[in-house]
Amino acid sequence: MRLSIIIAAASACIALAACNRNPEGNSTDTVASSAANESPPPQSEAVSSLSGQDFANTLAAGDAFEIASARLAVDKASRPAVKDFARKMIDAHAASTDKLKKVTAGLSPAVRPDATLSVNQQQMLDRLKTLEDTAFEQTYVADQVTAHETALGVVQAYSEGGDVPALKSFATEAVAMVSDHLKQARGLGTPPVSTG
Repeated sequence: MRLSIIIAAASACIALAACNRNPEGNSTDTVASSAANESPPPQSEAVSSLSGQDFANTLAAGDAFEIASARLAVDKASRPAVKDFARKMIDAHAASTDKLKKVTAGLSPAVRPDATLSVNQQQMLDRLKTLEDTAFEQTYVADQVTAHETALGVVQAYSEGGDVPALKSFATEAVAMVSDHLKQARGLGTPPVSTG
């Protein structure tokens, strides 16, 4: 029950951003409004009270989503900056997953990260698979901003109040990386509209 509430709280942030799109998949200023707001959205108490297992699952699923969506972007994006960002996300989130596995390997009681995507993450990924060109890039960039805002809130909250010292240290180190990814995602903005 508690895990369901926590996942729902984290997923709600992602779902809210997804609702701010018109039916064609175009962002309605999601990236622009996110770029104007340099701090992540406030996180609920449920997110700040994640257990070590819940935290590991949230990060593992986040990494899996980032890698899968970035692979799509490498194939479908047209702007070199978006493709470069996507390649960086694949490398960074694969490294994050490896580090998380190493940190959790020796924990007692055992913590085993589960990378199963949330319903919202799967819906976002499925939507990206259907989009092309500008609609794809706008949605991918907006999703990256939203996902990194959510991830930043989770790692900050766990670094301050986590219950497993090794994971708390991992979260503290992750804050800088996630902040940098968020800044990069916001910097991608929206692609120019083709006039010809």
